[in-house]
Amino acid sequence: MLISRSSIRRDRRLNRRFRPPPLGLAPLLAGNVTYPNAHLWVKGLVSGTDSGGPEFWGQMLDSDQRMVESCPIGFTLAIAGDHFWAPLTQAQKDNVASWIGTMNDKEMPNTNWLWFRVFANLGLKANGAAYSHERIEADMVQLDTFHRGDGWSNDGPEGYTQMDYYSGSFAIQYLQLLYSRLAASFDPERCKEYQRRAKAYALDFVHYSDPNGHCIPFGRSLTYRFATIAFWSAFAFASVDPPAPLTWGIIKGLFLRNLRWWNRKHHIFQPNVPYLAENYNSPGSPYSCMLSFACLALAPTHPFWTADQAPHPFTQTPSPIPNIKYLKHPMHILIHRAGHTFLLSSGQSCHYPLKATQAKYGHFAYSASFGYSVPTGGYTLEQFVPESALAMSDDGGEIWKMRREVLHAQFFEAAAGPAGRVRGLYSVMYPWKDVEVRTWLVPPQEAWPAWHVRVHRVMTGRDVQTAEGGFAILGTRVRDGRALVAMTEDEPNEGTITNPDSAVVVSRAGASGIADLAPKDVNGGRHGGVCNVDANSNLIEPRTLLPTMYADLKAGSTTWRVTAVFAVPAEREGWEECWKEEWEKRPKLEGWMQDLMEAQYAWEEK
Repeated sequence: MLISRSSIRRDRRLNRRFRPPPLGLAPLLAGNVTYPNAHLWVKGLVSGTDSGGPEFWGQMLDSDQRMVESCPIGFTLAIAGDHFWAPLTQAQKDNVASWIGTMNDKEMPNTNWLWFRVFANLGLKANGAAYSHERIEADMVQLDTFHRGDGWSNDGPEGYTQMDYYSGSFAIQYLQLLYSRLAASFDPERCKEYQRRAKAYALDFVHYSDPNGHCIPFGRSLTYRFATIAFWSAFAFASVDPPAPLTWGIIKGLFLRNLRWWNRKHHIFQPNVPYLAENYNSPGSPYSCMLSFACLALAPTHPFWTADQAPHPFTQTPSPIPNIKYLKHPMHILIHRAGHTFLLSSGQSCHYPLKATQAKYGHFAYSASFGYSVPTGGYTLEQFVPESALAMSDDGGEIWKMRREVLHAQFFEAAAGPAGRVRGLYSVMYPWKDVEVRTWLVPPQEAWPAWHVRVHRVMTGRDVQTAEGGFAILGTRVRDGRALVAMTEDEPNEGTITNPDSAVVVSRAGASGIADLAPKDVNGGRHGGVCNVDANSNLIEPRTLLPTMYADLKAGSTTWRVTAVFAVPAEREGWEECWKEEWEKRPKLEGWMQDLMEAQYAWEEK
């Protein structure tokens, strides 16, 4: 294993170095595959739970990171006990059971962590060791209160607004599916319910993958790499019947295309690459990607393995799934238009002080092709990176605020022409107490498939600078790696174009742009430009440029902004020939937009 020297907010004694590999090793062994070095991990389990030994992991305390490590250990014991439990002496078994069992009387966060204690006890139960059935049931009752409907669960109780990959592949859906197989003998009704939830969730989750295999980056803990598709592996592990129009071939394709996407990233596990980590991530955390290997426990005759890979439903004509889907629980609009898979978001925020939380949950949009960007420092716009955000500064441009806490989030509908209606997301933010920003997000329409629209109403009690960004995109030239310059006729598919009302950046990654749609007499001096954001701020590319609209607002003013955001990724076949045509399909200031602006729209905040 390649391990970096970075640290973690807790002690380094355990440091997540032992935990992730068994997530892959245990299913491999359960699938009757021989691994000659499996004994090393058995030795690690024995040494780590020996309180008198030099490699002891330490006793568990309340809300201890060791609780997290107990979950894969419990899973390993449950499915590969012949390898990890049977060879142990009675004294070693007692040590393992004692170490795991100490968490039963400890306080735990009221989040997905409760699953870790459930699985620790499942592992002990599967091997005839002492465990707490009462603790399993109490934790399961609490975990079930997180469910909001249609398979979607909050990562915590009512009032929390986090539905990220922890709601699916990293924890809740994933562990529900594993549980539905491992606990079917003593908790059959709950297991059936979890499989029903998984079917509903699968019909939404398919929209988070693009046809090339990448998932839309959103939320925290993306250092877990391809763990984002672990849901599909757990779906197979539990042998849930795929809901139409999904098939085992489609599910297998979603899973394997993502692994291939990551396999093409030759630096995937290098310890010296730019990092994306939370303060609970350790040097071993990237190996949590092995969550995706639960399917290795399946027999070769399982339909997941015997099915031929099928392409993403988006590539079929007609597509059996909609290319725009509105999800009320996570408050997302999932979109696949003009070769671009992305989402619009309003309504989520982290309930504790997470690093760069405004970037991980507060952006207006998140793209499978362009990823998202995080701040690199606390000085100037280039370090704050207003990617897919409306940033504001009241100190001359030193510190910038973006949407973090989202209020009054809801879907809206408005009339759009004689027979049509437009649907989108509405929300409110208060960067300061005397500054209110109301925002309407609208997905692409038939007339402008490569664009989405944002309408903002800004009421400010102070002078502020504003900068609104589109999607950050690779900003270097192919021939020499230098920064892109103004586009020329000699290189029509590489460079930047800036105008008073727009900006676009084109590189080998595709085209990304932004435009102001408001009439020139009301745009308040807004102008387009390209922000040279800090290197290593983006998840996908190390050096990016950001098409941006800039404007200053005066204290006491109420200002409307209508912004159109453009993107054509290089994954779209023939993008070099079509991006200009799509750029010319810029949205017009439509009636429903004008209604908002002219009537000073009074929204009912529910």
